[in-house]
Amino acid sequence: MLDAIRYLVDNGTKWRAMPADFPPWDRVYAFFRRWRNHDLVRELHDRLRRLVRKRAGQDSEPGAGRDRIAVGQSGRGRRL
Repeated sequence: MLDAIRYLVDNGTKWRAMPADFPPWDRVYAFFRRWRNHDLVRELHDRLRRLVRKRAGQDSEPGAGRDRIAVGQSGRGRRL
């Protein structure tokens, strides 16, 4: 099921246009909807983000103040 959802996201296809290699689209969508309604999609995303950041040598959680933008008189922003 997860591979089918990843295929859909990666290729931008519609649910009904899923290749026959995957389970029927309505079953895949039912799993996705259930996972989304129980915040499992967000949990999976957050876990993957933490893993990727750790492997890249960064803190596992992004900091709120790290990417501050200073706005000058011209209104254009520059990174601090």
